[in-house]
Amino acid sequence: MPFYSYVLRSLKNGILYKGSTQDIEKRLIIHNQGLVNYSSKHTPWELVLFEQFETRGEAMKREKWYKTGTGRDWIKSQIKQP
Repeated sequence: MPFYSYVLRSLKNGILYKGSTQDIEKRLIIHNQGLVNYSSKHTPWELVLFEQFETRGEAMKREKWYKTGTGRDWIKSQIKQP
């Protein structure tokens, strides 16, 4: 089963949330139900970017990169701003 790194955008205030998971659809539902501590304050969320990987380690490494300055710049270049 593949693993994913993903970026969500808050429809409330435009904040971006970066994460990784094995089930991207289920994870979006969990975020939108307010079951994730940080993201619960910024619901609802939309999925704006994801990448697929063969291993959890690869997905987590990419998630960590998303949180760097270079990663944030790359994300902004890949997604449409509201």
